[in-house]
Amino acid sequence: MSTPCIDIHSHFFPRNAPDFARKFGARSGPWVTLHDHGDGTGMMMLGDKPFRPVHSALWDTAARLAEMDASHVETQIICATPVMFAYDAPAVEAAHVAASYNDLALEFCAPSGGRIRALAQVPLQDADLACAELTRAMRAGCVGVQIGNHVGPREMDDEGIVRFLAHCAHEGAAVLVHPWDMMGGERLKRWMSAWTVAMPAETQFGIMAMILGGAFDRLPRDLRICFAHGGGGFPYLLGRLENAWHRRDVVRGDSKHPPSHYLDRFSVDSAVFDPRALRLLIDTMGTNRIMVGSDAPFPLGEEHIGDLVRNQPDVNPADRAAILRDNAKTFFRL
Repeated sequence: MSTPCIDIHSHFFPRNAPDFARKFGARSGPWVTLHDHGDGTGMMMLGDKPFRPVHSALWDTAARLAEMDASHVETQIICATPVMFAYDAPAVEAAHVAASYNDLALEFCAPSGGRIRALAQVPLQDADLACAELTRAMRAGCVGVQIGNHVGPREMDDEGIVRFLAHCAHEGAAVLVHPWDMMGGERLKRWMSAWTVAMPAETQFGIMAMILGGAFDRLPRDLRICFAHGGGGFPYLLGRLENAWHRRDVVRGDSKHPPSHYLDRFSVDSAVFDPRALRLLIDTMGTNRIMVGSDAPFPLGEEHIGDLVRNQPDVNPADRAAILRDNAKTFFRL
């Protein structure tokens, strides 16, 4: 029988989301809605345009539990789809949106008997409002927060974002950083390049901002922060960045140490989909800094959750157990 795992990176969207377009108007949109086809499938809509085909595990707790059972997932952490962040909306509106979705996420989790746990979202464009909603959501039952890797031109080393991350450490909230609002413009419309090329680049940029922007040097060491999608391009390009840091002063930014010094300050998920990539991730980050992440229930997620880790050659039983379950238990204080 397959070893159970904890999946720390999956998404949800409520069937009956509030009508934010009616409440706030087109000026703050486009807003996300769900068209439930009634046959177990649906379409996420962004304004009046189709955004992503989906199925019932996105909004139906029973369907999600059935998929978890099929993949031997013991516990799953859910979070918003990044298009729900509302970082472009006025901050007060985004705070209302975040609170609404956070309450709906907890409703989604409630029938699961503790097997499904929620990450909050926050209005990251306003540090004070973000801190307030984080505190409220944690008190309500969330186990942490998911944030995007930037807010417009403000990167992860932005003063307000760093202040929010310090508040997360104070509250004991785990942080998952998810790429969104990808760079690249029109070129990304071919071959789903926003997901296959730009998302890994955005994730790498987020980690670089934390390191070279001096954010890790300003934040407490007890901050628990994880970057999605195996850290994007960062593990593969660490050597390139390290070489540049030592040879060109301009690359060093505000960091006190070379990039490799900070590898014990963050974790990554295992959503790399290839045993060679996972081997590099293990060699770079160490087994204590990797947790299973599936990106379920979207089509580009891991179909059989945890199997990449379960079937990875040359990993001893203790390290395999750490990646499959133990690291997540500690990271999210489950």
